[in-house]
Amino acid sequence: MEEVGVDMSPQHSKSLMEYIAKVHFSYLITVCSNAEKRCPVFPGMGVRLHWPFGDPASVIGNEEEKLAIFRRVRNEIEVAILTWVAGHEARG
Repeated sequence: MEEVGVDMSPQHSKSLMEYIAKVHFSYLITVCSNAEKRCPVFPGMGVRLHWPFGDPASVIGNEEEKLAIFRRVRNEIEVAILTWVAGHEARG
């Protein structure tokens, strides 16, 4: 992510319990099949979407090949987000 100017150093994995019944989600977007299967139902959640991207962590290969897949998926997610946001902005 640093390659594209995003500092992830303050980020960390969080328990779902930090959010359930505490935060309202207008949208819940999962990006891999495992998350789609395992993601719990959030009470009061708005729209649930699934954007199926390959899981780069499951790639077998040398470091260069793995990095190339992570970059590709990162870029695909960026395009999906920008397209989705643009569509919502157009609807006003």
